[in-house]
Amino acid sequence: MTVWVLTALFVWPVVGAWRYLLVPLALALDRLVKYLIVAPLAWAYRALLTPLGHGIAWLADVVASGVVAVGRGLGTAVAWLVMTVLVTPVRWFWQRVLTPFGREVAAAIGVAWRIAGYLSRAVGRALAWLAWHLIGAPVAWTYRTVCTPVGHFVRDMVWALARRAAAEAGRAARGALRTARETVRQARRDAWRALVGGGPAPEPREPVAPLARTLGSTTTVPSAAPEPEISLRKQG
Repeated sequence: MTVWVLTALFVWPVVGAWRYLLVPLALALDRLVKYLIVAPLAWAYRALLTPLGHGIAWLADVVASGVVAVGRGLGTAVAWLVMTVLVTPVRWFWQRVLTPFGREVAAAIGVAWRIAGYLSRAVGRALAWLAWHLIGAPVAWTYRTVCTPVGHFVRDMVWALARRAAAEAGRAARGALRTARETVRQARRDAWRALVGGGPAPEPREPVAPLARTLGSTTTVPSAAPEPEISLRKQG
């Protein structure tokens, strides 16, 4: 009973309002929108906008084709003008004026270069000839005639004499040194004998360099170094 009452109070009124009020109202609004808005817009699109768009596209295509044609014509005209006014005269000037002139200049430069080479070689040979006859030949003659004999004279006379004199002076100095050493030794021996007593002093004799002895032998070698001196204490 309660369910039936609730259904009668709430469900049936809602279902009735949906079925008999909202659904017909929605259908009426749908038809109204369809016939008042959508259909006129579709007609305007089909009848007005589409032909207008096609016309605009055709006009743009025509304008673009015209612009391309005008650009091609202008490009052709500019290219012809450039070729006629600039390129052709420049090419003609290059072929008829600059190329022959450049060849002539190159040939002239080559001839001048060869002439300069000949002149430089001739000048170099002349300078070499002058240098030899003014400097080289006199120097060579002076060296052969003056310097070489003077050098030989200095070598054979002055230098040989100086070397012999130096050798004699060295031998004299060595002899004087040996004499002085022998004199000093004799004086020490005499002084030692006078102090400690001993036999008579030996007769003075010519100073003789002591002969050295080789190791392990009692023979003397004249070219060997002198033996070391023996002190007076060991001799006494």
